[in-house]
Amino acid sequence: MADIESARKAFERYDLNGDGLISAAEYKSVMAQLGDPYVTEPVAQAVINSHDANGDGLLTFDEFWAAQN
Repeated sequence: MADIESARKAFERYDLNGDGLISAAEYKSVMAQLGDPYVTEPVAQAVINSHDANGDGLLTFDEFWAAQN
């Protein structure tokens, strides 16, 4: 199980514009920064969709946290 403070810091790293949501574009950008330039926006969207409980195409912290546990 992930530590909630560590999860919050990780979430904030992906939430580039600080709106409390992770978009596919943000996910793709951070993955590229972390050394994975092969994550395309459609792949990023698929990752988000797999954890997106409310179906809005974005990842909230609660959805992110649930995916960690």
